[in-house]
Amino acid sequence: MKALRIHGFGGQDQAVLEEAALRSPVDAQVAVRVEAASINPLDLKILAGHMQSVFPVALPYTLGTDFAGVVEAVGPLASRFRLGDRVVGRLEPTKGGALAQAALVPEQALCLLPASMAWEQAAALPTAAGTAWLALFGVGRLQAGQRVLVHAAAGGVGSFAVQLARQARAYVVATASARNQELVSWLGAHEVIDYQAGDFAAQAHGLDLVIDTVGGLATERSWPLIRPGGALVSLVDHAIADQGAVRGAFAFFKHDASVLDRIVERFGAGRLQVVLDTVHSLDGAHAAIDKVATGHARGKVIVRTSH
Repeated sequence: MKALRIHGFGGQDQAVLEEAALRSPVDAQVAVRVEAASINPLDLKILAGHMQSVFPVALPYTLGTDFAGVVEAVGPLASRFRLGDRVVGRLEPTKGGALAQAALVPEQALCLLPASMAWEQAAALPTAAGTAWLALFGVGRLQAGQRVLVHAAAGGVGSFAVQLARQARAYVVATASARNQELVSWLGAHEVIDYQAGDFAAQAHGLDLVIDTVGGLATERSWPLIRPGGALVSLVDHAIADQGAVRGAFAFFKHDASVLDRIVERFGAGRLQVVLDTVHSLDGAHAAIDKVATGHARGKVIVRTSH
C-alpha cells in the first residue's frame, strides 16, 4: 500500500509517499481500507518534531490520525464490526497511520457511519469536532443561556464549536475574516466580528466562555471580556493559568469514540454541517499540508487516499 511517511523531522520535504507493508490484525484490531483522511495542525507539529516530548513517535512514521474507510479484516478478539462496515476513527498520534491506503485500528477507536455521510465529511470529524465538544462541554462547562466567544470560527474546530454552542442554546459570538462572515452566520453565530477590521474586544463583552484557537493577542484581549466565574479555554497554550476570578484551562484532546458517536448521530439527523476547504489526492498530500500550514483553511482539508 502507499503511505505518506517521514524518516526524519523538519519541513514537508521530509514526507515521502512510498510503499509500506500492512500487518494482519491481531487481538481486537481492525484493518480498514482508508478512503479519506484529514490534516490537523497536530500533524504539522509532529512532522516538525515539535511534539516529541508529548507524543514521541518512532521513525519511519506514517502521518495522520483522522480517517474514514471500510472494514476489510478483523482480529480474533474483535466483535463490534463486520467486513464491509463503513467506519470513522482516530489513530493515536504516537502511532499515526491515517495518510495511507490502509490502517490497523483498535476497534474501540471506531464508530459506524450512516450511508448518507460522504468519506470526506466523516474524515473531517474526529479531532476537530471532538476538540470543539471537549472545549465547550468538558473543559468549558458551557450552559444554556451563557455567552460564548469562538475565535477563528471558520476553521476546523471553530466551525464545529459555533454549531454545537448554538445547539446548546448559548449566545454565540464569533470572530472571522470578512470573507467568512456569511458562512459563520449560517453555521449559527448570533454575532460575527471581522477581526481584520478592528479590535474584537471593542464589540464583545459580558462573556461566560471563550474558545481560543489562536493564542497571542487574541488571548490577551479576551481576558477582560470574561465575567467573574467564567473561563478561557485555550487550544494552543499548554501553560495557561487562571487570571483573577476567571478560569484559564487548556483543552487537551483525547479521542473518545462515545463522543464521536454522538457527533455522527447529529450529522445523521441533519443537525451538523461539515465545512470542507479543499480535497486532495494522496499524491497531492503536500498541497494539503501547505494549506493547513497557512492557518487560514476554511473548515477542514481532506486527502482522498483511495484515488
